[in-house]
Amino acid sequence: MKTSIILNAKNLVGWRTKRKIVVISVDDYGNVRLDSQKARDELDKAGYPVRTRFDALDSLETSEDLEMLYETLCSVKDKNGRPAVFTPFALPCNINFEEMEKSGYSEYHYELLPETYEKLAVKYPSSYRGAWKLWKEGIDNGLMVPQFHGREHLNLKIVEEKLARKDEALLTSLKNRSFTSVAADEYSTISETAAFDFWEFEENDRFTDVIKEGLNAFEEVFGYRSDHFNPPGGREHPVIHTVLKECGIKYIDTPLIKDEHQGRGKFKKVFNYTGKKNNLGQIYIVRNVVFEPIHDRGVNWVDYTMRQIEAAFRWNRPAVISSHRVNFCGHIVPKNREKGIEALYELLQAIVKKWPETEFLSANELGDTIAGRTS
Repeated sequence: MKTSIILNAKNLVGWRTKRKIVVISVDDYGNVRLDSQKARDELDKAGYPVRTRFDALDSLETSEDLEMLYETLCSVKDKNGRPAVFTPFALPCNINFEEMEKSGYSEYHYELLPETYEKLAVKYPSSYRGAWKLWKEGIDNGLMVPQFHGREHLNLKIVEEKLARKDEALLTSLKNRSFTSVAADEYSTISETAAFDFWEFEENDRFTDVIKEGLNAFEEVFGYRSDHFNPPGGREHPVIHTVLKECGIKYIDTPLIKDEHQGRGKFKKVFNYTGKKNNLGQIYIVRNVVFEPIHDRGVNWVDYTMRQIEAAFRWNRPAVISSHRVNFCGHIVPKNREKGIEALYELLQAIVKKWPETEFLSANELGDTIAGRTS
């Protein structure tokens, strides 16, 4: 009963449509988290623990990851004959581990995603050879419509401060070509992977250059300008929305109830809903369905996700599914990918069977529909 009330309550307010729209928004694509099982073993040996499933399983998507994902997305068609589509909220840049080593780990360096793939194709040819080509094929075929998730998936303040004091956890991770098991214990308001977290409010000023560089890099890497943004770690202050607007961002993912940091640990709660506009005219999109099939929460994820979609449709809302790449990657543990992909296949089959009138849209296409830019 409690679950049913929650599933319905989060759909009470927002943009309405009679259409059965399904969006699949998936965070963290393009991000190097854990280099390999060997890297994980070295971190374990050094005493840096696995705190989350991301520390243990999350890695840059391989050729096999993408091939299996594309096959699954193409296993269904919507009312318009379109296969299911992922909106990967993606990072165009990663840590340049080689340059950081050359500098004696004294300063931060980053590289573009194709360069990361080029290096990994040499190091792990069976996993990464041809992976970037597959990425581009997925975009060209409309299976992947990446949008902006930040320049890279780390907090620069934390990285630079840890480099300055030669933090052993960070250095061990970097020497293993990874960014994982690095805790940001120094600040209660900052996660080491949340690019736009801060302590002093004035730290937001620095994000202007990061956003501009990141969106330019996104265009260079993926071949078009992003118009939709979801911050890594899911937190940002709206003060950065101005530069996002100037750089072409029209749509912003945001939580239903957001704890908005005001600086120095002070927060205010903000209520959001899909279709809400900020004072710049940008449209907020709230994910109202969760699908995390490798996360053991004691639920049957396909059944639970179907119930969430049903609740969204009951209230004439689009079903905006939230997920993460870690559910569909197998470079570290192949069975992890098998479990996630199998659940995704079952979910997609169940959706089109129950609602033959389903329409698969990318997240920015939903934004365009809400804004009246498309029919």
